[in-house]
Amino acid sequence: MNSTPSRISFHDFKPDTGSFCEDVLNGLAQPQKELPPKYFYDPRGCELFEAICELPEYYLTRTETAMMQRLAPEMARCLGEGCVLVEYGSGNSRKTRILLEALRPPVYMPIDIAGDQLRATAAELGQVFPRLEVVAVCADYTRSLSFPEWKSGDVRRTVVYFPGSTIGNLTQAEALAFLRNTVSLVGDGGAMLVGVDLKKDRKVLDAAYDDARGVTAEFNLNLLRRINRELGADFDPARFRHRAFYSEEWSRIEMHLVSVGAQRVSVAGRRFDFRDGETIHTENSCKYSVAEFRELARQAGFRSAQTWTDADHLFSVHYLECLRVSP
Repeated sequence: MNSTPSRISFHDFKPDTGSFCEDVLNGLAQPQKELPPKYFYDPRGCELFEAICELPEYYLTRTETAMMQRLAPEMARCLGEGCVLVEYGSGNSRKTRILLEALRPPVYMPIDIAGDQLRATAAELGQVFPRLEVVAVCADYTRSLSFPEWKSGDVRRTVVYFPGSTIGNLTQAEALAFLRNTVSLVGDGGAMLVGVDLKKDRKVLDAAYDDARGVTAEFNLNLLRRINRELGADFDPARFRHRAFYSEEWSRIEMHLVSVGAQRVSVAGRRFDFRDGETIHTENSCKYSVAEFRELARQAGFRSAQTWTDADHLFSVHYLECLRVSP
């Protein structure tokens, strides 16, 4: 291993607690109460999500990881030398390490809202890839964002890596806007490598989001505990239960927290009433066919250059190239 020290910088653009408070209050005031799924990922939420990824019912992580282990060299050839690899929602970057090993880019820019985990991951990657410039950005990638500068001059293009089917958390309209924003960020010659979960038997989908051990339920309920801790709320998690199901109409998994009995909850000085059985909608996970996602990418300004799937057609990874050409 080369002994050259990795260049690591950390940029904290994380939204403040006021944004969290505003999003929660606005969401609970809707006719269908809702909470943004990006707030799942406090330190405990990150731990629980890592546990979810190891569950036998949760096929997504092991399927995508196996694909990356098999196909990363081919993907790296598509991305080419000298790219800035930007990752949205980097988490522990486990799958990304496989891609970094094959690609060896001059710059890696992980962007994540979970600042503590981001710092730890950046430090670990600096040890594993000592020649790599790591530009860690603590920010909400779903909002307006501009990339900080990097030091390396050996850069030819910008590529966004978005693994894990996180794009499924967005509605199709939101996903289209998100992809269009990515086109503008990567610019001419830029590209995107994105993981997309495929449509499949609903029994497989339902089990993946409502596991027998109840880890996903605890992950969902942890959001209420975070609101209690950070916003001075008085949710009783024991009076809510986890519900997840596949909606054929919307081609998506929906996760909800269901009120057990009528109750009143106070959040940041505001009161919210719940009917027995009323729900808080906490997450969507949209599923696509390969053709459906290619069309969505085309509408956003990308060309679908390559698509890979596993042997069982559970999951897909799409390599998209920016269609824009400078005048």
